[in-house]
Amino acid sequence: MAALILYPAIDIQNGQCVRLLRGDMAAATVYNPNPADQAARFAALGFGWLHIVDLDGASEGRTKNREVIERILATVSIPVQLGGGIRDMATVAMWLDAGVRRIILGTVALTDPALVRAACRRYPGRIAIGIDARAGRVATEGWSKDSEVSALALARRFEDSGATALIHTDIDRDGALTGLNLQATREIAAAVSIPVIASGGLASLADVERLLAPDARPIAGAVCGRALYDGRLDAAEALRLIATRTFEASAC
Repeated sequence: MAALILYPAIDIQNGQCVRLLRGDMAAATVYNPNPADQAARFAALGFGWLHIVDLDGASEGRTKNREVIERILATVSIPVQLGGGIRDMATVAMWLDAGVRRIILGTVALTDPALVRAACRRYPGRIAIGIDARAGRVATEGWSKDSEVSALALARRFEDSGATALIHTDIDRDGALTGLNLQATREIAAAVSIPVIASGGLASLADVERLLAPDARPIAGAVCGRALYDGRLDAAEALRLIATRTFEASAC
């Protein structure tokens, strides 16, 4: 059994580490003015990955916080997955060359699926697809535009793409500390062979416990944000729980 991966989130707006509430750019809470410092703190806690989103880039369709992200890459040695405003192959290549381990393509998964498939072929194992949904329907361009395409349908479209992961975010839960939408995420995980990561709403150790239950095992990981920053989720306790349960499952 592969260990569940927790991805601490660093969302960057105007050069600062923030958390939004349900994707509202005007409802940002600043948690650290220095995202590189926050990255170092997460690495020191024992996390094995970082989940970084350029919020300004997601809204404007192009990288906006390049220097800040480059400082993070220079500060930590753990792998980084990065999304937000990456909508052409040149930007994909730029960030992979800069040291990002995995690129998250969201808006273009809906608007330019050929680009996503080409990126998966060119960079095997390094392209993830971000599926951000509001009431089950995919939203794009920094969650400002809604579509009629369901999250499940979009996931199925990329089953044969070679993507290394799907990241399913429930926008209505993001930053709200109401618990992950495990039902929707499990449906996606059951429909595709690509590893699926849950995002939006993780609130406590109880949510981590739930992810480790047998019926949730198709889910490969989860993004955690506000619960970490607010102290509702103890990182050491969560990582210890994951390690213990993984060892017990492997021993069976």
